[in-house]
Amino acid sequence: MIKPVLITACLWLTATPALADTVAAARTIRAQTILAPTDLTMIAGDVPGAINSLDEAVGLEARVMLYTGRPISTSDIGPAAIVERNQIVVLRYSHGGLSISVDGRALDRAGAGDVVRVMNLSSKTTVSGVVAPDGSIQVGGLAAQ
Repeated sequence: MIKPVLITACLWLTATPALADTVAAARTIRAQTILAPTDLTMIAGDVPGAINSLDEAVGLEARVMLYTGRPISTSDIGPAAIVERNQIVVLRYSHGGLSISVDGRALDRAGAGDVVRVMNLSSKTTVSGVVAPDGSIQVGGLAAQ
């Protein structure tokens, strides 16, 4: 006869979820560094909001300082910046058949798909737009869709 304590222990062990590994910095990494596989390590445990696969982090840029052994969250990294602060960029507005392009000055660093503030050099007004893969900034029209 199997004892109730043994059955309870077996059920508890099988019901316990397996812990996932979490990606952490293998060394201290400065902000604006592109992450390589040697920069990362796996640690035991599942940290909410942290990355669980090395493939999710390799090739992305550290947006903040990453400290040795600390889990890396999705907000700590992002696409590599293709627009630098104070860089002159092309602002594009497209809607229907209308297309307008003007020069602007980026007020922040940003990668493709990020929202960035830009000062229109003609009117001196500040607008926000989405960074396109070619480094231009899409404002209004298609950027809002």
